Amino acid sequence: MDKTWILQDRDSLAFEMGVENFLIYAEENSEDRNKIPCPCGRCANFKKFSIKTIRGHIYDNGFCLGYVHWVWHGETASTGPKSSSASCPPEEQAPDPPPEQASDEASEQDQEHVAASKTVDVCEAAYNSSQYDNDSYQFRRFVADAEQPLYEGSDCTKLESMLKLHNWKSRFGITDSAFTDLLSSVGSLLPKDNVLPSNAYEAKKTLSNLGLEYIKFHSCPNDCVLYRGVHADATKCPKCRLSRWKLTKKGEERINLPAKVMWYFPIIPRFKHMFKSPSTAKLMCWHAQQRTQDGKMRHPADSPSWKNIDYRWPSFGSEPRNLRLALSADGVNPHNNGLSNRYSCWPVILVTYNLPPWLCMKRKFMMLSILVPGPHEPGNNIDIYLQPMIDDLKKLWKEGEPNMYDAYNKSFFTLKAVLMWTINDFPAYGNLSGCVNKGYKCCPVCRDDTVAKFLTHSRKMCYQGHRRYLPLHHPYRRQKAAFNGQQEFGQPRRTLSGEEVLAEQEQIKFEFGKKMKKAKKVESLWKKKSVFFELKYWKFHHVRHCIDVMHVEKNVCDSLIGTLLNMRHKTKDSAAARRDMMEMGIRFDLAPQVGVKKTYLPPSPFTLSKAEKRTFLSSLMSMKLPYGHASNIKNCVSMPDLNIYGLKSHDCHILLQQLLPVAIHSVLPKHVGVTIIRLCFFFNALCNKVVDVSKLDKLQSDVILTLCDLEKVFHASFFDVMVHIVVHLVQELRLCGPVFYRWMYAFERFNKVLKSYVRNRYYPEGCMAESYLGEESVEFCTKFLSQNYSIFIVTYYMA
Repeated sequence: MDKTWILQDRDSLAFEMGVENFLIYAEENSEDRNKIPCPCGRCANFKKFSIKTIRGHIYDNGFCLGYVHWVWHGETASTGPKSSSASCPPEEQAPDPPPEQASDEASEQDQEHVAASKTVDVCEAAYNSSQYDNDSYQFRRFVADAEQPLYEGSDCTKLESMLKLHNWKSRFGITDSAFTDLLSSVGSLLPKDNVLPSNAYEAKKTLSNLGLEYIKFHSCPNDCVLYRGVHADATKCPKCRLSRWKLTKKGEERINLPAKVMWYFPIIPRFKHMFKSPSTAKLMCWHAQQRTQDGKMRHPADSPSWKNIDYRWPSFGSEPRNLRLALSADGVNPHNNGLSNRYSCWPVILVTYNLPPWLCMKRKFMMLSILVPGPHEPGNNIDIYLQPMIDDLKKLWKEGEPNMYDAYNKSFFTLKAVLMWTINDFPAYGNLSGCVNKGYKCCPVCRDDTVAKFLTHSRKMCYQGHRRYLPLHHPYRRQKAAFNGQQEFGQPRRTLSGEEVLAEQEQIKFEFGKKMKKAKKVESLWKKKSVFFELKYWKFHHVRHCIDVMHVEKNVCDSLIGTLLNMRHKTKDSAAARRDMMEMGIRFDLAPQVGVKKTYLPPSPFTLSKAEKRTFLSSLMSMKLPYGHASNIKNCVSMPDLNIYGLKSHDCHILLQQLLPVAIHSVLPKHVGVTIIRLCFFFNALCNKVVDVSKLDKLQSDVILTLCDLEKVFHASFFDVMVHIVVHLVQELRLCGPVFYRWMYAFERFNKVLKSYVRNRYYPEGCMAESYLGEESVEFCTKFLSQNYSIFIVTYYMA
């Protein structure tokens, strides 16, 4: 039978004759005339209808291009290539015709084989060029909707119209009820044969055929277990015996609702959609084909951590399309009520490092993978919520995702992925890595070799001892009075490897859950075994958890500004801090003098008078910056109080690296001003986008000397753990590459957008999940339209 009509125009006579001949042929070979597989572009033989219904489907949706051998309608399967089975449901097989029927039809099939061979090639080419996926029935339905006109004679397709309306809805925060009213009003103005959805639910279903979805898992309210796998049908927590459900009264009826729900966005389908876009698939190989390689680090691909993976697993590194990922988790207060921490949900975000620098950390390529519900942070129990994603990552490493279609190269390959490190603030660093981040051993690099001292009067820990990083015969090592009253003979220990960390963590006994009985307190460097060690490659990484430079800068800047301006609750210079120095036996000239009514504190080298504070703040108020370079620092300065209020993280970044050196050069003694300026210059050099490896040794020696000079100027209470961590930032820069790939500015902006999605304060996580899924679907749709109406116009209005 001639099949060239499949590619003809639907209005042509050839297409009409071909459809009628096909329907006659299908009816003759069917057992039940009312249940015949429909071969239209939307049903693709997955549904069965009558001949009349099938005729309408073929004219509306077209004939399925990949279905060139009609094995579901009586044609023998032996005449076609193996690829023709792609149009058949995988769980069923085509029936074999009886031997006598096969012999009668052999001659006819031989005559048709030559005529149909060209059709097979053309259809298979169209099958690949349309980016069909063998196992993605939803994607085939999406393509059918993309080609369907809004009404007869319209130049606008159904998908394009829905894209514009969804973009408008997200841009102005329109509710579903208002959107339903708009669709009904617009539909009444269009011709009767229009295919515009009549309500918001149908409009969402239009975009739900992409295979992008989320999965909801119930969890124990005490964070003991996730109800999946062996616990999927459990009604009570196997550990704390708390009920999985809670009774809620709805009217006069009592119903069961899940006590706690986690949202998981499967990562493998989303990786598939990234490669279905030719432009994105091309960018996935940028690091291997277009990256500048001149010995300097501009990208994580230039770092030793990236090269370590290529060296240990050459087969993985030889495929440039294999993904290198980073993960970030941080708490979000969705209610926008200031600094209150009464409610905290935790989005877990993945980024892909295969992309070029100007796209790598952009919101378009940041993937929300897990949404841990509130109202309380999971803490060390976050591992149970990460388990679904860890299972997918283990699959992507061990066996990969086969039959991944690359739209740029028009070929199939097996996709694999590796998680390189996590990016978190310091409290979340301890939750994900399992290390202790408080007390005498809180430095994740120094471990039990951390030089820590408890200040009895200030009631806090201080971390000094930076002289041990100096050369052995440096004069600072012999000085006593200028530092802590002792000479320094120690040497820093080497950093533990991943295998050594795993060996130590395996000895820790930890049970998940807030109500579980805790084991006896044992002096250890670790709280638990990190869930990331389930990944076979995790122990071989040079750096597994990155220190966030953004929060380090903010804490250092707040300490400097608060101490220089003597801000209440922020200054590190107090009567208690000076008593601690007296106890250490140093700087007796700064001892507090107790009077009858108040205590007098002699001026320290960094103490500013009122006139000097006024000069310092006036300098900040008079500085003019380029538009968009930073927020208006002038709004944060209060001249009557001689203080600075409301500094955000980026304000501290700009202030520390660029403005502070200019503002303090004339108000502080030379040795104090030079020391602070050198610290500012260090952060400026650390955050460069291009890293010259040959200069890192000097940068490390300079920051060690700067920290030692700070110990000679500031009190012991100034040196909290965030100031101490500065000494380890250069080593991390050397191993992981430029800082801007590993700080949390991009993730904080993404979390702000997630917060803006909350419309119902009772279900904040549900609002985030639904809005993110809609935005993700609309953004994917824009790649298949002639006009680029990007959903990320919304970013400008929501940020």
